[in-house]
Amino acid sequence: MTFINPTALSPGLDATLAAHPALQDLPTSAQQLLGAQARLHHYRPGEVLFHEGDTAQHWLLVVQGCVEVLRFDPQGEEHVFHCFHSGHSVAEAAMFMGHGCYPMTARTPGPAQVWRCTRSALHAACQAHPPLALRLLKNFSERLYGYINEVQWLAASSAPQRLAAYFLRLPANPCARVQLPSSQRQLATQLGIRAETLNRLLSQWQAQCWTPHRCARWRAAGRGLFDDETCPRFSVNLWQGLPLVSLYFLARQG
Repeated sequence: MTFINPTALSPGLDATLAAHPALQDLPTSAQQLLGAQARLHHYRPGEVLFHEGDTAQHWLLVVQGCVEVLRFDPQGEEHVFHCFHSGHSVAEAAMFMGHGCYPMTARTPGPAQVWRCTRSALHAACQAHPPLALRLLKNFSERLYGYINEVQWLAASSAPQRLAAYFLRLPANPCARVQLPSSQRQLATQLGIRAETLNRLLSQWQAQCWTPHRCARWRAAGRGLFDDETCPRFSVNLWQGLPLVSLYFLARQG
């Protein structure tokens, strides 16, 4: 067993912990154990944080930017499974896996600030504060449930529904602009559709003014109605068990 001596938190780490649903409102002693040996790193676009199969010694807390997790198939094509944004944690589940290795590769598609926290500190915090372990278990369970729902959703939905639902899940942008966090080919792989199908859909939506010229600027709203009855509308029925989602694209020209 590795013993970790509690130390004062690094500046800024307390705010990052408070932004995570499973880590907020922890006792000071638990925070100090959890943050022991944590280091803030700044990454450039395209940097790899760890590779699939590497020894899993660190888990991550995203402060700014995005961290995507991916795998490569036998043909060398990469498949992006998820993008973790500010306030999210990455690879904490790998800290408890028996084989002790990362199951995926992690990479920053753009500039990012990330806390690298140690496996030993997470274990020590869970051993000293069992409620933290229960919180993490609850978080893992909810994410697993979400992934199971996503598999069923992918099996039961059409390509337009998948693309519309993807846009609705993107983080809100106060400038009312939506920017794809990955390339179109990666997005097509993530949605389980062909790249040609994705290109055709975007072209069709652009032609119908659901997206503006070159998709440079546009606005998506998932709930509520625009007062302007001339605003283009596109409705998507999700599979049973999820609410009806209406997707509205409002073109912004100029």
